[in-house]
Amino acid sequence: MATAASILSKEQLLCPICLDVFNQPVSTPCGHNFCRDCIQRYWQSTNLPQCPMCKHKMYKRPDLKVNTFISEVAAQFKDHGEMKYKNRLGSMDKSGNEGEVACDVCVGKRVKAFKTCLDCLASFCQTHLEPHHVLGTLKKHTLINPIMNMQDRLCKKHESLLSLFCHTDQTYVCQVCVEDDHKAHRMAPIERESQDRRDQIRSINMEVKEGIHSRLQKMCELGQAVELSKRNTEKEVDESFLVFNKLLQVVKTVQAEVAEAILAKQRRVESRASEITLDLEQEINQLTNRSTDLELLSQTNDDLYLLQSFPAFSTKLPIKDWSEIWVESAVYVGTVRRALRRAASQLEETVKAEVKRLCKVEFERVKAYAVDVTLDPDTAHPKLVLSENRKQVYHSDVAVNLPDNPARFYPCVSVLGKEGFCFRRFSYEVQVKGKTEWDIGVGLGSVNRKGGNLLNPERGYWTLGMREDQSYWALNSPPVRLPLMEKPQTVLVYVDMEAGQVSFYNSDSHSHIYTYTGYTFSERLFPYFNPRRNHSGVNSAPLIILPLNI
Repeated sequence: MATAASILSKEQLLCPICLDVFNQPVSTPCGHNFCRDCIQRYWQSTNLPQCPMCKHKMYKRPDLKVNTFISEVAAQFKDHGEMKYKNRLGSMDKSGNEGEVACDVCVGKRVKAFKTCLDCLASFCQTHLEPHHVLGTLKKHTLINPIMNMQDRLCKKHESLLSLFCHTDQTYVCQVCVEDDHKAHRMAPIERESQDRRDQIRSINMEVKEGIHSRLQKMCELGQAVELSKRNTEKEVDESFLVFNKLLQVVKTVQAEVAEAILAKQRRVESRASEITLDLEQEINQLTNRSTDLELLSQTNDDLYLLQSFPAFSTKLPIKDWSEIWVESAVYVGTVRRALRRAASQLEETVKAEVKRLCKVEFERVKAYAVDVTLDPDTAHPKLVLSENRKQVYHSDVAVNLPDNPARFYPCVSVLGKEGFCFRRFSYEVQVKGKTEWDIGVGLGSVNRKGGNLLNPERGYWTLGMREDQSYWALNSPPVRLPLMEKPQTVLVYVDMEAGQVSFYNSDSHSHIYTYTGYTFSERLFPYFNPRRNHSGVNSAPLIILPLNI
């Protein structure tokens, strides 16, 4: 039966901190495993204990117990690995072929060698190795685990032991070779060269372990990203169900009210018909009784009785004239239409409330990706004045004498942000209060800075603009006029590079203004600002980049 150590790979039994097989493994509350000494040393360097893998925070240091199962598996793995290593050393020859080394002294019966002497160039069993433990001259010999094909360790030319490594010729040589063909060459004893290789092996192995560790961390990050995406997806689905259930509830409520009104009208018709029917039945009973009495009277043979009784039957019964009485059937003219108008009105109010609420939620979400933006003076038009902290810009009538570098805008009075962004999402806010014209948004780092600057996505710009007639435009191709009900004083620009969209929001009302969608960004995006010309001071107010805490 296979043991756990033979089934599991070594990577599954590595401590993520020391990158070695677990020693006294313990498990954190979040489910990750570490050597007890490793996690305790890690926590000593932090004020608040957290998991090195998933960053799960613990408000107090947990009392960690050794995970006996993992400890036993790790111990089995160590024993299993050491046994395989010993067997390999004892059973493999120089070329890597498995076999058994025999004693070179024993005659006849093949006896397994216990050690190989590099000075005697022979292998010995325990009996014939005894002189190496007793005689002083033999005690100085170098003994190693048995190896086959000792001829591979001898110099082919001089039949001497290969004991040196020639760095000049990159070959192994004996002492005679040094005096013969390698006098001026750089030499090193094999033992020292082997130690250098061991150091290189340790260094390479450390890099390999670090590679394993970094990939384990990346796997953990991917798992966390998927889990976060799953939670966000579930939250968004629940939010959508909540919104549309509210809308459906409005329709269902109006539908129920209409149905109730229709059925109530039908009930009134039935009630009226029931009342009339009851009166009719009573009169029918009276008339039926009179008819029966008249039939009986007409059949009597007693003439005197007939004459005496007739006056009582000649008077009319107290019954109604039903010719003018009727029940009007229910007719529904415009009932559903009026219900639809009422439902539409209620839906409109509900939709407005939900849109307002969702806009606020959306605004807070995109604002969470706020980045620090400063203006790049090397890109600013000579007539643009930047504040000392490079957070404000306005147009001046006086041009500053600046070097005409390729990055500088001219003649377009524009400036880019200093920082370019290539990560997935970012946002920033700009105050446009007091201005009569402006353009803001983002642009590619490769946009043309010279000559006429037409703003549209085909030229690498995704911008929003205001003009002096109080009109607002998405500077697309062609431009799209935006009928804004509320004039923004502060605009938030949000970019989702992965989704290929650039959005603009009114920060004051938290409402959405416009979104460019369906684009692929293959290079860095830079915040773009154009305060436009001041028109003799009418448009002299600056564009102000708001700090992150606003």
